[in-house]
Amino acid sequence: MHLERSAASILAPVVFSSLLLASLLGLPGCGSSPVVTTPPPPPALVTLVVSPQYPVVADNAAAQPFTAIGHYSDASSKDLTASVTWTSSNSSLATVSSSGSVVPQALAGGQNAAFVSIQAASGGIKGVSILGITNHTGSGFAGVITQHNDISRTGQNVNETILTPALVGAPGAFGKLFAQQVDGYIYAQPLYVQGITINGAVHNVVYVATEGDSVYAFDADSNSGANANPLWHASLIDTAHGAKVGATTVDSLGDTTCADLVPQIGITGTPTIDPSTNTMYVEASSKENDNFVHRLHALDITTGAEKSPGPIAVTATVSGSGDGSSAGQLAFDGLHHMERPGLLLLNGVVYLGYASHCDAYPYHGWLFAYDASTFKLINTYVTTPNGGLGGFWMSGSGIAADSSGNIFLVSGNGDFDTTSTPATELGDSILKLSLNGTGLPVTDYFTPYDQDNLDTGDVDLGSGGILLLPDQSGPATHLLVEAGKEGTIYLVNRDQFTAGNSHYCRNNCTNDPEVFEELQYEIGGLWSMPSYWNSTLYFWGIGDVLNAFSLNNGQMGSVPSSSGAVELTFPSATPSISANGTSNGIVWAVDATAYLTSGPAVLHAFDASNVANELYSSAAVPADQAGGSTKFAVPTIANGKVYVGTATELDVYGPLP
Repeated sequence: MHLERSAASILAPVVFSSLLLASLLGLPGCGSSPVVTTPPPPPALVTLVVSPQYPVVADNAAAQPFTAIGHYSDASSKDLTASVTWTSSNSSLATVSSSGSVVPQALAGGQNAAFVSIQAASGGIKGVSILGITNHTGSGFAGVITQHNDISRTGQNVNETILTPALVGAPGAFGKLFAQQVDGYIYAQPLYVQGITINGAVHNVVYVATEGDSVYAFDADSNSGANANPLWHASLIDTAHGAKVGATTVDSLGDTTCADLVPQIGITGTPTIDPSTNTMYVEASSKENDNFVHRLHALDITTGAEKSPGPIAVTATVSGSGDGSSAGQLAFDGLHHMERPGLLLLNGVVYLGYASHCDAYPYHGWLFAYDASTFKLINTYVTTPNGGLGGFWMSGSGIAADSSGNIFLVSGNGDFDTTSTPATELGDSILKLSLNGTGLPVTDYFTPYDQDNLDTGDVDLGSGGILLLPDQSGPATHLLVEAGKEGTIYLVNRDQFTAGNSHYCRNNCTNDPEVFEELQYEIGGLWSMPSYWNSTLYFWGIGDVLNAFSLNNGQMGSVPSSSGAVELTFPSATPSISANGTSNGIVWAVDATAYLTSGPAVLHAFDASNVANELYSSAAVPADQAGGSTKFAVPTIANGKVYVGTATELDVYGPLP
């Protein structure tokens, strides 16, 4: 055996190992050039969310603080309140400091409310909130500018000083004042803005959208003299509003073969108003040269004229192999989809939700997000891109949102992915989404354990709308409540929908133990949504009476705290609340059960502290009879009057002379 080796042979492995190590570490080796590693670019700011959204303050109130949270391309977020540029759209109404502190200014004499946009900007990225300012010597009422009164969809107006249980319940003291004729069914909730100058005169104005593709502005207080006619009327199927020559409304039977909305389909979802810019955002459908078009419009609420950047056709294509797809692409189908939920304006973005006409295939649940100032399509979301159904309809309830920029919807019957977590197909599910810089992702969801039965039996979870509760005491601060056709009430923690992030109970389940609270079959099925006032929730389901459930420490009682005596059949009712703070609460609701026979709608009023006490029914007084019933009608209460949309007219109720 040879024991001696040369120095070269001994060192060779060492040299080789050093070169290999240098190569692996990216270090320069003998005879090689240095390897330069370029660091990745920092994440880009994509979204700014201004909070709170839609606060209302008195004009003598202390400064209102705002924050701006930046969301980045890597899904991270950061508080940018101190570094963004803050601006007020009207410094005579509100000033804003460099730290986001807003000071409201005194309103002019006789002005009861005003609105201003508060904007945060960094580079080309901006976020916006709408601040309402009320006269501290007046009613403090800021108006009804979105479906069910606010983006939490509570349905409450707690600044009603005229209508009291004593007045409404007194015989002959309250009734029908007048009506205004319209050109189609009113499915959208009437909206209300006070102190609007139109044609040189100041009016309180009620805005009405119809299935005739019309928007009307009526004086809210009178139909006599100069107010006998609309203050303005805009037809969204004329060329001035972007429609093609010869455009018509959609024929519900001839075009969609669906009798849910008859005889025509035009504007169905409740519009939303930005009163700081006098802009109404409204979606209208039309038939043009055998094409079925959906358009998002921006209307000037003082004239009805189209404002820049509107209108724009609603259209998109996403990846997917689901119903109606082609070559792995799924395109939005204008014929088979209907914009049903109330529109949402949040942080400078307009959201539109779509479902179907009846269950005419193919369709999906579509959510569109448009920049309100440019109408640029920011992003879309589809519930069942590789399946089918799962529409967003919620019986017309509005897309809900919180001040942190989270969006909440519930889908109807459709495919659900039971094999993966998170699921990709989300029929019959409560969804939380966020426009956070990485698209429009689902950040959380909850699906009932019996989803398959809900789907196959057409027992939609998504027949009912979502209500976001005010902050609660107890183990969960941020809660939402929802119920669908099954009549089960779900109380869900908005910060984490399910325990352990399980989303869905897959094995041997008879209820959903992962949700915060579940009351099975406690009410009749909802083709509507509840309302909230004074730590109480109000539900009126089919085959059931109006029920009030108390909230205590963030928990619902298992039995109603009070119940009415009037039972409704289909399609149930969505209550609205008027009150003066925590007193004089009244529950208002429209009975539309006569819609199939073209019978009249019936306006009901109940004492909110005990709904067994019915204060008023328009059916009891022949002179108070309303127009023909329309499903899912939601009354609007403002400044001592109640506005009810019907099949032929807007009916106005209030204190009688």
